[in-house]
Amino acid sequence: ITRYQDNMQLTAQPVLVDILYPKALAKTTIGRIAREIILIVGFASFVAICAQIIIRLPFTTVPITGQTFGVLLAGGALGAWRGAGALGLYLIAGMFLPIYAPSSASSVIGDGTIHFLFPWNGNSGLLWDMSSGGYIVGFVLAAWAAGIFARKGWYHTPWNIGGLIISNALIYIPGLLWLAYLISSGWVHPAAGIPLSELIAGGDILDKTLIGGLYPFILGDLMKLYLAALTLPAAWMAVTRFKRNSH
Repeated sequence: ITRYQDNMQLTAQPVLVDILYPKALAKTTIGRIAREIILIVGFASFVAICAQIIIRLPFTTVPITGQTFGVLLAGGALGAWRGAGALGLYLIAGMFLPIYAPSSASSVIGDGTIHFLFPWNGNSGLLWDMSSGGYIVGFVLAAWAAGIFARKGWYHTPWNIGGLIISNALIYIPGLLWLAYLISSGWVHPAAGIPLSELIAGGDILDKTLIGGLYPFILGDLMKLYLAALTLPAAWMAVTRFKRNSH
């Protein structure tokens, strides 16, 4: 066990916020707790802002949003447990505060299909009453995984994009399973007042699940993955250079 712990200490790398906002700056226990709260709340808020970048599609109630980008950055910058904590906070807060992205059937954003940040048009609700509820659970898993890869130093290596792809895939596991369950169970969308299966295009349950929850998001996710793969190493370079020049 001791050898395993020593190996973990040798392989664990600092994450971005530990360089940018080191624990040494917090002199007291209260200061260290406040530091953790600021980081977690800050990144949860960042994901909520990303949720206001929306593209609504006519054949599914699950919108395309900027949340994936925010989730991957949260995990990559904070590490596994703080990243998961930030998205866990987002998950819980969205049940009471309008910070989730609105679904296509529950909200109209002006007259168009694209919404960028303002006016704020967030949504709140219980996860089990939302067709996108499984994806929000997946956000927690994805941030946790992205944080693990950050601790392994993947975002300094060519493995960068691989870690982000694996993390992003974890969003879809609970997301698609929950969507398939709602479609198969005859769940009635609370805003539209009709079964979810009638709101999503496709033939059988699998077809509707993939059309409504996977196919429309592949291109957008590749773009967000690429952006995150550029942002994390660039942020590392900028922070490292700043630290070097400040000494």
